[in-house]
Amino acid sequence: MSELDYPDTLHYTSDHEWVQETEGGRVRIGITSFAQDALGDVVYVSLPTVGDTVTSGETCGEVESTKSVSDIYAPVSGEVTAVNVSLDSAPELVNSAPYTDGWMYELQPSDDGALAGLMDAAAYRASID
Repeated sequence: MSELDYPDTLHYTSDHEWVQETEGGRVRIGITSFAQDALGDVVYVSLPTVGDTVTSGETCGEVESTKSVSDIYAPVSGEVTAVNVSLDSAPELVNSAPYTDGWMYELQPSDDGALAGLMDAAAYRASID
């Protein structure tokens, strides 16, 4: 895989989620190109609801593909502030654009230092090689 598959501007988890810092201290979350490739064609995505509180490391949704169903884990704790409603009618965006149009949800982290425990792109690439 090329370095373009794992943008250096993002943070990563061992569960193959990516985390992007956005305005106002919020973060946007999705799954990596490695995860979507392993899943195969995504046919359904179940996401948390706006206002839900999620806990780091716990399940907060599911991705269903033609191969399997996989849990989505919260990379950090916080309150869900937005979900990608486009995935309701076009779950394949997770495959075609995992870092842009295929994002899953946004949250306001409950801890300002929450991203410190996540991997950078180099560490993530090393973990999957």
